[in-house]
Amino acid sequence: MNFKIVVACVYIMIIYWLSLHVSFLDTLFFPTLGAFSLFFISRSFPFSEISRITLGAFISSVIGTLLFFIYPSSIMIFINVLLTIWLINKFKWNAPPIVGVSLIPFFSHSSHHLYIPLSVAAGMLGLMLFLYVAGRIEQKWADVFSFIGGNKAAAKSEKLDIAG
Repeated sequence: MNFKIVVACVYIMIIYWLSLHVSFLDTLFFPTLGAFSLFFISRSFPFSEISRITLGAFISSVIGTLLFFIYPSSIMIFINVLLTIWLINKFKWNAPPIVGVSLIPFFSHSSHHLYIPLSVAAGMLGLMLFLYVAGRIEQKWADVFSFIGGNKAAAKSEKLDIAG
């Protein structure tokens, strides 16, 4: 199993636990955090691209929250999704989970709706940090991870041959 997958799962578990046990952090966990985790793990993005996607998620959550406060209705959901998809295409964010983040205010039962954009920013920045550290650990301990992962031939070929 990929080390980054385990790290992402641990991160989501921590965020979920915090959102359950600390009242003002109830908006910190959102289901699309899992989608972003898989999205970032399954593709190789430069840091600048991940940062742009994180900014896009924050902006879309601000738009969704503002539209929800203006008038929480089906019309506003329509406008929200339309505007978010337009922004994704315009700025080439190339991350469909951003649409899901913009919808959080419409299905969240929290009394802290104003914290949603901050929670999205914190959740995404935390995910970026966890995955960055996991990537560094994977690079540093490549031999160990390839051996544990079952790629014994690759681990063996990277060892020095001191016999001859």
